[in-house]
Amino acid sequence: MPLFLLLATLLVAGAPAAAHGDAVSGSGLHPVILLPGFSCSQFDARLTDDYDLPTPSCGVRRQGRGWFRLWENYTALQADPSLLPCYQDQLRLVYDRAAGDYRNAPGVKTRVVSFGTTRSFRFDDPEQKNACMEKLVEALEGVGYTEGANLFGAPYDFRYAPAAPGKVARSFANFRLSLTRLVERASERNGDYRPVILVTHSFGGFYAMEFLNQSPLPWRLRYVKHFVMLSNGVGGSALIMQVLASTTGNPLPPPTLRGSVLAFGNRSFATVFSLLPSPKVYGDTPLVITRSKNYSADNIPEFLAAVGFSDEEVTRYRTRALPLALNFRAPVVPMTAINGVGVPTVDKVVYEDGNFTGMPQVVNGDGDGIVNLETVRALERLVGDDPDQRYFKSVLISNTTHNGMISDDSALKTVVKEILEVNHVTSS
Repeated sequence: MPLFLLLATLLVAGAPAAAHGDAVSGSGLHPVILLPGFSCSQFDARLTDDYDLPTPSCGVRRQGRGWFRLWENYTALQADPSLLPCYQDQLRLVYDRAAGDYRNAPGVKTRVVSFGTTRSFRFDDPEQKNACMEKLVEALEGVGYTEGANLFGAPYDFRYAPAAPGKVARSFANFRLSLTRLVERASERNGDYRPVILVTHSFGGFYAMEFLNQSPLPWRLRYVKHFVMLSNGVGGSALIMQVLASTTGNPLPPPTLRGSVLAFGNRSFATVFSLLPSPKVYGDTPLVITRSKNYSADNIPEFLAAVGFSDEEVTRYRTRALPLALNFRAPVVPMTAINGVGVPTVDKVVYEDGNFTGMPQVVNGDGDGIVNLETVRALERLVGDDPDQRYFKSVLISNTTHNGMISDDSALKTVVKEILEVNHVTSS
């Protein structure tokens, strides 16, 4: 056993035996905390007098009237599509140079809805039932999990992202503190400090991985029974490069109101850089191809400049997001990764004439339609082959899409089966 892991183990040796989670007491279940995917957490907003209205209709009915649902307000947008520019403006982030951090637009206050519960995963948009975790919640309830007793949720403001050491990331720091308290509270409520199982989908896996790696190892060994990561590999995707290129030149909005909000807001989100391909995974493999120049993960800064990002924004990528990608490491708690395969997934995109405003030719590989199989194999290498990683299992489900992982009955059965099994996985 590596020295640092041995020392950490000794530090928690005095804790109650049940805290190590080597076995489930009786028929009890280890508490589960769910982290949803990108855009699957809801948050409210409140406008102050400092808010500069982009159009007269924005905020007239809201300013000074208290909190309202900013994301996702499907009902309001369907009833009045003219509010779309208002929501886009209120969702954007700005970079505060003095603070060295991202923040809301001036005059916009936000708060995440129902942290600690799964209520934030339930949307009035019918399409979101399949895209987010509502069906997974129902499936877990069907095998004995109960909201507030041993089933909890950790929604987060998906616009913000963790940052490299030494950089300010106040939103993520607050989330990490809240999740730490939730993990400890869930553990305390269940069977003499029974450790928790973290279950994530998509981008929630990135948040959870950073949460774990920024938490002290003795705390992880004491409070986290298992990490179950659904529909996520490591190292980002060429798909986000296509998305960023498609927003060059203000093209027509996506066909849905929800897509429009995200498409026109994502360039300001701190998370946009976290989703880019990592040189640690892709190296110099061409991902965006043009007649005059190819772009790989090694020259992301040049690509960002080519699609319209400023020098200051490119610097933020270099200093805030890239170091995290290059420093990816195993969480050192037992981990199971479950991914879909057998679905055409973007491998690289080709802009023959170099015109990023046009539709590219897409070259597909294997994956779940969003997460490329190559990033799953990278996860298996970087985590599974790490000598400090105590337990790692990779499960591939054939012909399963990214959202199908948490909505298709057959995939859900596999996911729930794995969660029940890790209740009994030993920590050795």
